[in-house]
Amino acid sequence: MAAAQREIWTGAQLRRLLKEKAGFEISSASVSALLTKQPSVIKLQTLAALCTALECGPADLIEVDTTPLPQAPVTKSPTTQPPAGSPGRRRSMPPV
Repeated sequence: MAAAQREIWTGAQLRRLLKEKAGFEISSASVSALLTKQPSVIKLQTLAALCTALECGPADLIEVDTTPLPQAPVTKSPTTQPPAGSPGRRRSMPPV
């Protein structure tokens, strides 16, 4: 992570850096989650503050998996006959 490259090893160090360089305050729990987990969402304001404090860009903080997903096989649905009496099907007339 960009924090480690700047020798930021603790949540307290990161919180202090965010406040000093970006004017951004964040809870200890939130900093801990950023350092120990891979967040599934992050506020744009938090991302901008991290980039400012760590002097980096979003690409330095976010890793995106661009591996294509396997395509599901396409299956044809069985063809069905239109119901009797519909315009797509003709009926024979009874004898008169």
